[in-house]
Order: sequence, then structure tokens, then C-alpha cells
Amino acid sequence: MSMFDPPAFRPRAVPQRGLARNLRMGGVAGGILGATLGSAMGQMLRGRRPDLAQAALSPGNALRLAGGLAHLRGAAMKLGQMLSMENGMALPPELTAILGQLQANAPAMPPRQLRAMLDAEWGPGWQRRFASFDVRPIAAASIGQVHRAQTHDGADLAIKVQFPGVAASIDSDIATLGRLLRMPGLLPPRLDPAPLLDEARAQLHEEADYHKEAHALQAFRDRLRDRPQFCLPELVPEFSTARVLAMSYVHSQPIDALAEAPQEIRNARVADLIDLVLGEVFALGLMQTDPNFANYRIAPDGRIVLLDFGATRPIPSAVSAQYRALLHAILAANRAAIWACMQDLGYFRADQPQARVDLIVDLVMLASAPLRAEAPYDFGSSTLIEDVARAGQALGSAREFWHVPPADLLFMHRKIAGIFLLAQRLNAQIPLRSMLERWA
Repeated sequence: MSMFDPPAFRPRAVPQRGLARNLRMGGVAGGILGATLGSAMGQMLRGRRPDLAQAALSPGNALRLAGGLAHLRGAAMKLGQMLSMENGMALPPELTAILGQLQANAPAMPPRQLRAMLDAEWGPGWQRRFASFDVRPIAAASIGQVHRAQTHDGADLAIKVQFPGVAASIDSDIATLGRLLRMPGLLPPRLDPAPLLDEARAQLHEEADYHKEAHALQAFRDRLRDRPQFCLPELVPEFSTARVLAMSYVHSQPIDALAEAPQEIRNARVADLIDLVLGEVFALGLMQTDPNFANYRIAPDGRIVLLDFGATRPIPSAVSAQYRALLHAILAANRAAIWACMQDLGYFRADQPQARVDLIVDLVMLASAPLRAEAPYDFGSSTLIEDVARAGQALGSAREFWHVPPADLLFMHRKIAGIFLLAQRLNAQIPLRSMLERWA
């Protein structure tokens, strides 16, 4: 969630009680089931064999699912966002397209609910601690929303306030959404979402603790002290609690402002971000996994402003070593080593027929071709995403072999894909191989 993008929807109260949230999701599930069965019956009446997958993944059900999760916010919406990170190699592309609608900003909570939340965190009369506090949020997402405030000594602050009831509803929301995902047709029969649901539950409990996000913000500030090209907000402890995160407000422009900058400046800033991702994987031991463009901004002095550390995940040294081995195999175009490394990391189950293994490695070779090129890669003219999507159609049709990869891989791929799209938007030209060789 960025602290600079206005919410896309009018304020709507966040359902707090478990019963209200379950009833909401029960209504969504009932609507999806009814529409699915109705579509299947229609297929039968037309003399066709019912296809539950086609019936369940209809445009109408897409709106029901995305709308229901966005209204609940919290864990339900966040898990939908997590699943939408998947690239179509493990989950049905129709489902990831449905969940992709959840990447937009959530509705904000109304001022009355905001005041009640801040009364609980700061105590009644908290308004007297500020020269100004704008109750209109400047951003809202799955876990909370951000407000701008100014202290009596003139300090500009960004105040991130958690939606009420989010932390207490995580377990029930995950369980409810898990039951919804197991409805006939939404997932292939052999695809078990339980590992991802368990990982999501643990991750969301951490994200709902703003003390942990404050720690992650400080950790990144410490680790990036020797990288003057980056700027991060400062934590303001006196206003921060487990459900409120106070930071300095950083004046900046959207990173899209670089679109009109000279080519060398665009190249340099995108190279900085690519090198940051590589550093997160191979050196820092931490990754901020939310690639929302709004989390990257440009300060007046040209530095890249980094925002939102709620989705920070540790990268153990053993996992970093596995990725280093995979990177080395990719740069060497060693097909056998690529498959072995992907097995070690858990991308696919081991019981793949050889023809499918060949398809998978072919796809990896295609997707990683820019990494092996000696010349600078022209992101602006790239058709790589479309090429990979076309090449992956045969892979995606084998539903019986799908499985959900480890959540860490989904988060990492989401971050890498986001940086690729940002480089594409800025028409950057980057010598990728020389950058990667320093880490491989």
C-alpha cells in the first residue's frame, strides 16, 4: 500500500465481527455455487457435458469473488492478492485473472470508524497532539489506510491506521476462503491449497503487527545506509503502536514522472531497482515483496523513495544459495541444472513426465533469455510476457500436474515481475547479464 495514492472507492465500514464476515463470504459462496450449478445445468440442456471449471470461472463469479473479498478487506483480500501473484504455471489463469482485480486500492473506512480506532490506540483527545490531521485517507489497501498529519512543531507525518477487526479475523477469514477455494471447479482436484493457506495465515499475523513493520522499516534503513540512491521514511515511535504506524512524510513524485526523463537517467534508476532486488535475494537477507508501482517514488533530489514494508519477508542463507545456483545454471543455459535447482526450490512436484519437464525447461529458457544476452535489454520493445504466455499454454492445459509452489516463491516472483513491468513502462535499456554475473 502506498502512502500517496488516493483510495479508489467511497468509504465503506469494515465488517468487524466474525459472524458478519462469515455471512458476507457465505453469500459470496452461495452466489458462486448457484451460478456455477446454473451454468452447468445450461450446458446439460444444450446437450453438452457439464464443465464445472468453465462454469465456476465465469466473469459473473469473478465479480462476486473479487467484490466480496474487497468488501471484507483484511486477510480475505490479502490472500486473494497473494494467489493472484501466481504466473499461470500452477493455478488456472482464469482464477489468477479474477484475483488480480484485488490489486487495486480497497475502500476506505469512514471517519467514524477511524476515530474509534484511534481513540482505542491513542486514547480520547488525541486530536490535541496534532496541529492538523486529515481524516480523508491518502491511501487504503487490504490491511489499513494512510492519513497525513502535522505535529505542533511542524513535522509532516504519514499515519498508517489498521482496519478494525483485521487481526482478530485472520484465522476465520483464511478458513472461510479455504472452503471457498475448494468449491467444485475453482481448483483442479489434486491441487491442495493448504500449504499456501498456512503460510498466508502466518504472514498475515505478522503484517497485522505494525511493530513488526516498524522493525522491517528500520532494518531496511540500516541495511541501505551505504546506498545513497535510496530514501526511506523515518519511523516516529511516539505515535506508533501495534495497529498504528507513524512515519515521516516524504515529499516526492510518482516514479512514472521518470517517463519523460533522459534515457540515461531512466536506465540508471531502473538499474538501481534491479540491483536492489538482487541485493535483497543475495545479500540483505530481507525482501520487500510488494511491487506496487506506488511504493517507488522520486524525491526532488533524484533519489528513489521506498515505501511500505508490511510485506517484508526474510530470505534464509540456504534459500539464497539455492537461488544463486539457479541463476548460475540459467546464465550457463544448463538445462539439467535448471531442472534440478527448480526441484530443490519446490517449483514443481517431482512426478512430472519427461515431456512436461522439457516444456517447463523450455519455458524457463525463453523467459530467461534476456538474462543471458550480452547487449543491453530493451524493456520498452519487449514482447517477453506475451511470448511466455503463448509458450505456456500447453503447460497450463495439464491441470492434473498443477500444484501451489511455496509462498516464498510466489512473493519473490511477484516482486521480480513488478520490477520487469516498471522497467517496461520506463522504456529502460539495461545490460542484465553483466549485473547478474556479479551475483552468480
